[in-house]
Amino acid sequence: MFREENVLSKVPAVTLGFWVIKILATTLGETGGDAVTMSWLHADQNAQNGGYLIGTAIFLALFVAAVIAQISTTKFKAWVYWLAIVASTTVGTAMADFFDRSLGIGYLGGSSILLACVLCSLGVWYFTLGTVNVDSVTSPKAELFYWITITFSQTLGTALGDWIADDTGLGYNGGALLFGAGLVVLAALYFWTTISRVLLFWAAFILTRPLGATVGDFLDKPTSHGGLALSRPLASAVILAAIVLLIAVLPQRPGQHPSSWASQPAAK
Repeated sequence: MFREENVLSKVPAVTLGFWVIKILATTLGETGGDAVTMSWLHADQNAQNGGYLIGTAIFLALFVAAVIAQISTTKFKAWVYWLAIVASTTVGTAMADFFDRSLGIGYLGGSSILLACVLCSLGVWYFTLGTVNVDSVTSPKAELFYWITITFSQTLGTALGDWIADDTGLGYNGGALLFGAGLVVLAALYFWTTISRVLLFWAAFILTRPLGATVGDFLDKPTSHGGLALSRPLASAVILAAIVLLIAVLPQRPGQHPSSWASQPAAK
């Protein structure tokens, strides 16, 4: 017999609703992050004025507090989990902009460094605990690896989205279509191949971030840059309301630890 705390993960089961909320959360991370660093702190007017650094410090403090609250819970709680996810997307936006613009690393350089960080985090996680399956996130150590990896992936997504949209000439619409097409390919691989579900999950998790980043930029960037020039605070408020509604309406259940699968009767 497995006790519930040994069977149920501290993160939600991966369902269609999970991905919808995740994409909205990443979009909110872009508009919300820009609302603070660009609209409030005016970092876009002078990349060296400290706005991105201050924004990073603010969002990092909120993220750390949210992760502590998440790890402190004894079981999966949807509101706490998604608060931490939204916090990770906003700090990822501010951090990516700080590295790429204030430090002058550039989008391609920042994306390359952050991709290496994601892969290193997953590698250390795997060699320490033997798996990077999110359904195995049932202990504080596993959660710590989970949130470190997520932070790197969210920051990577912002840098990657900006690189594709700004440096390749695709623009925000083209970038969103490219990343959306990538997710469609991953979905096809999930349904019609036997490729590792864990690998596909992390590929999709990383790819949803630049999709949200490009959609968020499309909503709030000036029309001269290919955006709709919507109010950043207003766009953020609308997206936040949609996330709250979906969390309240869609079923939220924890993932099931792989160790419990063997104890279940085989499906007939």
